[in-house]
Amino acid sequence: METKRRNAIVIGSGFGGLAAAVRLGARGWDVTVLERHDQPGGRARVFRQNGFTFDAGPTVITAPFLFEELWAIAGKKMSDHIDLRPVTPFYRIRFHDGTLFDYTGDAMAMRAEVHRLSPRDVQGYERFVAMSQDIFSVGFEKLAHIPFTEWKDMARVVPAMMRLQTYRTVYGLVSKYIQDERLRQVLSFHPLLVGGNPFTTTSIYSLILYLERKWGVHFPIGGTGALVNGLVDLIVGQGNKLRLGATVDQILVEDGRARGVMLEGGEKIEAEVVVSNADSAWTYRRMIAPEHRKTWTNKRLERSKYSMSLFVWYFGTNRKYEDVAHHTIMLGPRYKELLTDIFKKHVLAPDFSLYLHRPTATDPALAPEGCDGFYVLSPVPHLDANVDWNERAEPYRRTIEQHLESTLLPGLSKHVIASKTMTPIHFREDLLSERGAAFGLEPVLTQSAYFRPHNMSEDIEGLFLVGAGTHPGAGVPGVLSSARVLDGLVPDAA
Repeated sequence: METKRRNAIVIGSGFGGLAAAVRLGARGWDVTVLERHDQPGGRARVFRQNGFTFDAGPTVITAPFLFEELWAIAGKKMSDHIDLRPVTPFYRIRFHDGTLFDYTGDAMAMRAEVHRLSPRDVQGYERFVAMSQDIFSVGFEKLAHIPFTEWKDMARVVPAMMRLQTYRTVYGLVSKYIQDERLRQVLSFHPLLVGGNPFTTTSIYSLILYLERKWGVHFPIGGTGALVNGLVDLIVGQGNKLRLGATVDQILVEDGRARGVMLEGGEKIEAEVVVSNADSAWTYRRMIAPEHRKTWTNKRLERSKYSMSLFVWYFGTNRKYEDVAHHTIMLGPRYKELLTDIFKKHVLAPDFSLYLHRPTATDPALAPEGCDGFYVLSPVPHLDANVDWNERAEPYRRTIEQHLESTLLPGLSKHVIASKTMTPIHFREDLLSERGAAFGLEPVLTQSAYFRPHNMSEDIEGLFLVGAGTHPGAGVPGVLSSARVLDGLVPDAA
C-alpha cells in the first residue's frame, strides 16, 4: 500500500530555496516551491532585452562543490548539465588613479602583484593569507554548516574565534599585516560582496580570500540563470513542484507550529514544514503575526542593522571591449569615508566605487554577435536614506556612464543599445527585502552565527529559514550552506 508523502513548502526560489527543495526532496518530502514572480531565481532571475541576456543578481560563483552536492543527491552529475568555467583574474582592481591590480588564485602571481604595488608588504601579505586559511578552516569548514540553534553552540566556538581575532573587523585584521593603503583596500573589499562594511564586519569574513584561492572563481555558460534552471530541473525530476505567480501573504501558525501558508487572494496550502527563503526580517515582520513571535519582535527588527542596498545598471553595447576583464572592481577616491556615507550617515555620496561585470568575456553568446553585455553595480544606502530614487536614478546612471566612458569604456554613451536600472526601491517592492537592503541583516559580529535569525525558528516549530538573512549569511556559498544546515534540522519524511 502506497503511503502518502509528507508536505513541505519552500517560500521563494532563490538559490537558498531551490537548494533546500532539492535537499528535502532527496529525503522523501513532497515539496512545493512558491515563487511570486513569473520565473524562478529570486535575486538570480534573468531578463532579456534586444538580444542580450542579463543575470539580475549573483555573478561570482565560488565553492562549486556546494552545487555539485545538489546534483549528486538528486542522482545526477552536475558537469553533465552545467558548463562551469574558471575565471581569471578573479577580479581586476582599478584604483582611482588608473593603477591596476590583477587579483588571482595563483600564489606566485599574487606575490608578484603585491610586490609591484608595495614591496614592503610581501611578507605581511603571506602572513595574512595564512591567517585567512586558519579562519577558513574554522569559520567555513567547521561552522558554516552547523545550525547555532542553542547558546552552547556559540559558547563552544568562542575560544577558537578569539584565537582567530574575529573580534577585529576585516579592515582591522588586514591592517595588522599590511601597511600600504591601496593593498589594504584590495584585501578588505570582500565583505561588500555579502552586504558588509569592511570597517564593521567581523574578520571571520576574511576567510573569503582563502575560499576563493582554494576553489577558484567560476561562471556558468548561459549565465547564472543556467544554474537556476538546472536546480529547477532537479526539483521537477524528484517529482516535486514549482508554482510561479504565487505570493505568500501569511505563514499559518497554530499552537506554536507552522501549518502552511496563505497566499494573496486567500488560498491556503497546508504543510508540515515551511522553509522561508524570503528575506528573514520580511518573513518575521510581514508574514507572521506578532503574537507568534517572542524572539524576532517588531521592536528587535526595527533596531537591527541592515546591509547597504545597490544601484545596478544593466546595459549592452553594439561594440566589444575586449580589454575589460570579466570582473572589475573600480575603487573611488574615498574608501572609509564613502562606506561611512553608505552605512552610517545613509546619504548618497557624489562619488562611488563600482563593480563592473562583463559576462560576455566568458560567454559571448549572452549578447548578439559583435556586442558586449555588462552590468555595473554601485553600493548605496538602503531606504532609510532620504533619496528620491524616482528622481535620482537617471542622473545617477548618467554619472556612472560618464565615469565608465572616461575610464574603461571609451565612447560608451554612443554604443549603448540595451539599458535597464535597478534601485533600492526594487529590493523592497519587487524582492520584498526590509528597507530595500540588498543582503538582509548586516553581517556585524552581533548579527552573526547564534545572533542571526536561526535556520530553525526560535519560536515556531516546523518553520525554517534559508538564504542571506539567516546563518551563515549572504553570498552564494552562504545561502547554499544555509540549505545544507537543514539536513541536520528537518527529519526525513519517511
